[in-house]
This record gives sequence, C-alpha cells and structure tokens, in this order.
Amino acid sequence: MTNNLEAQLLALQQEGEKAIAAAETLERLEELRVSYLGKKGQLGALLRSMGQMSAEERPKIGAIANTVKESLQTSLDQQRTTLEAAKIRSQLEAETLDVTMPGFYRPQGRIHPLNGIIDRALDIFVGMGYTVAEGPEMETDYYNFEALNTPPDHPARDMQDTFYLPDGNLLRTHTSSVQIRYMEKEEPPIRVVAPGRVYRRDNVDATHSAVFHQIELLAIDRGLTFTDLKGTIKVFLQEMFGELPIRFRASYFPFTEPSAEVDLQWNGRWLEVMGCGMVDPNVLKAVGYDPETYTGFAAGFGVERFAMVLHQIDDIRRLYASDLRFLQQF
Repeated sequence: MTNNLEAQLLALQQEGEKAIAAAETLERLEELRVSYLGKKGQLGALLRSMGQMSAEERPKIGAIANTVKESLQTSLDQQRTTLEAAKIRSQLEAETLDVTMPGFYRPQGRIHPLNGIIDRALDIFVGMGYTVAEGPEMETDYYNFEALNTPPDHPARDMQDTFYLPDGNLLRTHTSSVQIRYMEKEEPPIRVVAPGRVYRRDNVDATHSAVFHQIELLAIDRGLTFTDLKGTIKVFLQEMFGELPIRFRASYFPFTEPSAEVDLQWNGRWLEVMGCGMVDPNVLKAVGYDPETYTGFAAGFGVERFAMVLHQIDDIRRLYASDLRFLQQF
C-alpha cells in the first residue's frame, strides 16, 4: 500500500507542476491551487488514506507528501509572479501614449460670474462660522409668507409679485423660507447662510428678471444686537468690495424690526446692495424660539446685483444669455 500511495503522490506532483506551468491567467492558477492544495483538494484526499497505514509507514509517506506540497506551492508562487509581471506589462502597453500624435484643443472652462459671486460670498460666511443650508424652490404659503410675519393683505402676496401654482403652492420669492425650515430643526445658537434661485413676477429689463439668485444669512443667539449685524455686514462687504464707505438707512421688511437698507459708495455714488434687520419676535415664535431669551439678525442680497457692480455689467440679461463672447471675459 505504501508503494502505491507513494506512486500516486509523485504522479500528482508531476501532473500538478505541468498544469501549473500551463496556466495562463491568475484566475486559472487559483483554481489549480484549490484543486491540488485546498482543504478538499487532491493531495488532502490521498493523505486521508494514511490512517490505514502502520506507524512505521506513516513517516515515510508524510515526508514525501510534504515534498510534493512544497514543490507544488513553489510552482504556484513562481507562476503567479510570472503572470503578475505579464499582466503589468500588458497594462503598460495598453496605456502607452504616443506623445508624437497631434493633440486635440479643448478650450478651458470658466466659472460663470454668478457662480463666482456665490462661491466667493459663501467662502466669506463659512469663514465667519456660518453653515450653508438649502431648501425647495417650490414652497408652501406658510414657509414663504406666514412664518415670516407676512399677513395675508401684505403687498408681497399680490399675484403680480408671486408665481402661484394651481395646487396652492408657489415658487419661493426669497430664500428666507430656508431659514424657517432650518430653525424648525435646530436649536439656538445658529449661524446659517442660504443661497438659491428665487422667482418674482417682474417685467424683464436691464435691471430686473423674473428668475434671479439670492443669498441670505441668519444668526440667532442670546444677546445679539444691531451692532453685531452691522459688524457682520461691514466685514462681509469689505471682503467683497474692499475698504469702501458703507451706510445704513432705515427701511421696512415684515420679518425684521428694526430693518435697514445697506448702501455702498461705489465709483463716487451710493449703491443699495443689501437689506437687513433684527429678526422680528413673531418669526422667532413661529419656530418655537423664546423671543425673551433669544435675539437674531438677518440680511440678504441679490447675486446678480453684486455681479453687475463688481464686473460693471450694464444689463442683467447678459448673465443668462450663454454668450461665449461675454462669458470668456471672466
């Protein structure tokens, strides 16, 4: 029996080394490893018959089995190294570039002036500790008006100003609705900036569009005052426009009290660039904040307005025309 098993082991070694040398892929090599040396492989099957041998025969067969196993493992390792090297060579050949071939010209893309203003403004506010928030462009009357202290008879609800939808919803007229949604989910203190597209029923001309972009900021905390608002706006405008004179004029917004317009002296004249104010206590109550404990301020501006001032663009419609001659200037 010993001679028969010894012959089978040597035959298995010879057969395995031949099959391994002929393997052309790493996948095939793994199949052979499992077939010969796996737990249920051919070598293991032969060795299970050693239980029927005498104590004198087992050491001899065990030594032969170890030799066969080591030989097959060595063959597997060598073939694996060969196949891996071949795979790398094949990959390098496939990825080789002919640097003598003529190239294809692809013009470099540019950042749209609106996107550039948005990115620049958000970088400034994020650097001041604000979190960027977004919300739906189709809004409910509650989030767009009621929660922002805008009563039903307010002019902003007029059909000439707002795009109402057949289901009773509307296209948001400002990104202030994002602030309401954010406050409903978060507890003070909060610092949030909300960029986005808004819609109003304006007649399109050189300075007006029915679709435009806003960025609004909101801060709620204990003890915030109008001085904090002025300081925040001053830092922001100086980062955007440089060291220029700024003034605040009393104004009115239904969701802030007191409210103000912010003007910037640009090229020798005053330009209105932002609206702002302290958050009205009714807005804080609408989201469950205690106005006796918390105060806050809000501000917002039109992105198109900033782009037209900074880039000296004379017509807002140029920003939407997709004219390469215009866009390549930026």
